[in-house]
Amino acid sequence: MSAPTRTELSLTDVEQFLYREARLADEHDYAGWESLWTDDGIYWIPGGGTSAEDPDTQMSIVYDNRSRIGLRVAQLKSGKRHSQSPPSSVRRMISNVELMGSPDSPAGPAGGDQLVGANFLAVESRERGTTIWAGRAEYRLRVVDGEPRLAHKKVILVDRDRALFTLSFLI
Repeated sequence: MSAPTRTELSLTDVEQFLYREARLADEHDYAGWESLWTDDGIYWIPGGGTSAEDPDTQMSIVYDNRSRIGLRVAQLKSGKRHSQSPPSSVRRMISNVELMGSPDSPAGPAGGDQLVGANFLAVESRERGTTIWAGRAEYRLRVVDGEPRLAHKKVILVDRDRALFTLSFLI
């Protein structure tokens, strides 16, 4: 008899996944970071305003499908992204991780994804000085081959309605 296939993630599973995602990005392991995404992944950073519900009708700082995520990673790895030469020194802190819903709950997204929320603080050091990025990230995680993967990540920056420095690294 084979073990049941895992489809839901525990809070500990989710926290460990989010910490790993942050560490991979902090250490500029972009190939590792990119491997966390599903083939249909979406990465969205809304810009301006107080509500962020529809990236097709609202301004976005970043709105990448899986292909664009791969292109962004390739650019960062190429050494030709001059705003990241040398790369920013970044450390992310993840907190207030919440399981927001599952496929079987009214708050859960369709298709078996698990909705997760977390606050973050990212400290970036560059020649221009230190910049603090803060906000809330909403994730849709999907178990693929027994492992959690990012199907959707929406990053809501605290100061998204102000002029922002370049975001050439990954938030």
